[in-house]
Amino acid sequence: MRLNDVDDIQSRSSSSPEITRRPSVSASSNSLGVGLQEVTGSKLNLFDELKQRFLSFKHHKYLEELEHFETLKEAQTPKFMVIACADSRVCPSTILGFRPGEAFMIRNVANLVPPLQKGPSETNAALEFAVKTLQVENILIIGHSCCGGIQTLMSMQDNSDSSFIKTWVTNGKNAKLTTESAANHLSFDQQCRLCEKESINMSLMNLLTYPWIKEKVKKEMLFVHGGYYDFLNCTFEKWTLDFKGGSDEEKGRFFVKDQQLWC
Repeated sequence: MRLNDVDDIQSRSSSSPEITRRPSVSASSNSLGVGLQEVTGSKLNLFDELKQRFLSFKHHKYLEELEHFETLKEAQTPKFMVIACADSRVCPSTILGFRPGEAFMIRNVANLVPPLQKGPSETNAALEFAVKTLQVENILIIGHSCCGGIQTLMSMQDNSDSSFIKTWVTNGKNAKLTTESAANHLSFDQQCRLCEKESINMSLMNLLTYPWIKEKVKKEMLFVHGGYYDFLNCTFEKWTLDFKGGSDEEKGRFFVKDQQLWC
């Protein structure tokens, strides 16, 4: 199977400005009265909840697995580099159960990997550290259903006004073009779903534009995988790029292997 096949049509510096802290004001002594108290209370409730979650983690995870966390004080040796979407509904550690120290992660809008030619970015900086310094053995790119970044990409016109988001998601332009060519008879939502998967495949191919990744993949010292989390029905698809199985790099096509559906 080729990656772009349609398979699922349905220390503060001297120049820093000084920060002046306001003196604390009690709710009873300021003119805002109850309004301030309500807003402050709301914020405190949120952080009270986070505090309880942290304490629960400390007592039920950290202290119970103290030997593991003591090891992490010395160094990290993750087996995975994970690139996932920033979407708050898609947390790799929750979905796949990664323990601290098991996966080096970066998250961005639409889980995109720009090609080498696009220059430096936070994503390829993280990739460089993971591959060259941490010596990870696997790179896993995780996409997901109902991705707002992909919806933005698919709805963009060539003359669209620029924004940080639109400029970033243009890294997925080839996935958009492939999707439109193969599925222009489908609805917008169906096209978005296809593009969510096609963009993962495109990012897998973009990984190979980095010589220090491609060389390790060729030597089977590094494996690159795609994953798709559908939170509408809680399923996960996983596949692996088959570098030796055949490819046409000029057309951006590679074969995949070890396809699995977890449901």
